[in-house]
Amino acid sequence: MISVCLAAFNGERYIRDQIMSILKQLGPEDELIVSDDGSTDETVFIVSAINDPRIICVVNKMQKGYTGNFENALSLAKGDFIFLSDQDDIWHELKVSLTLSALHQFDFVVTDALVVNDKLELIAPSYFKLRNAKFGFASSLIRCRYLGCCYAFNRKVLKKSLPFPENNAMLPHDLWLALVAELFFKVKYLKEPLTYYRRHESNVSSGGKVSGNSLGFKLKFRLYAIYSICKAIYAR
Repeated sequence: MISVCLAAFNGERYIRDQIMSILKQLGPEDELIVSDDGSTDETVFIVSAINDPRIICVVNKMQKGYTGNFENALSLAKGDFIFLSDQDDIWHELKVSLTLSALHQFDFVVTDALVVNDKLELIAPSYFKLRNAKFGFASSLIRCRYLGCCYAFNRKVLKKSLPFPENNAMLPHDLWLALVAELFFKVKYLKEPLTYYRRHESNVSSGGKVSGNSLGFKLKFRLYAIYSICKAIYAR
């Protein structure tokens, strides 16, 4: 069984197209959990209007923001394999099949993405190349160069990752999941671009843009990540 966890917030412009690109790759027993973070537009109505029994639309009960919203969706996931999804991208038609194939040998899979604009016009053919991606735990601790919307993993990773560390501002979900996976599990970096990663003026995440945070904040950021990982090492 596959669980797709989608974090939504004021996504009326793109969310229907994304959901349709996902549903056509899922089986009848799979689920798409849409966790809404208090949208004030037509997002919830649009999701409900699709009227597909595989869609589970819930309200975020965790911390406000995209990390808490993803944690809320993940806490409800019942699948053996979990995929993360943003609300405004489009999945390549082979995303599920190719990723699942890798998940039969690995615990955590990170795929590449095509970077596109709001009209799906190509900006960059490879997010990995655009970000000069380095792979592995040490590299992620210095600077994570992956997209959370390109993650898929099994229940072992999910169990080890939840609950998320309390300070979401210091340790967002995509970095936390990558650190846990790279330290404890078998990871595959799939070079095929299987997501059309849409960049536009309303994106919630920075998408890898250069951070303006101070040196002091960056140091605290990494120390908190190390502290959280040490807690995970000695957890049950």
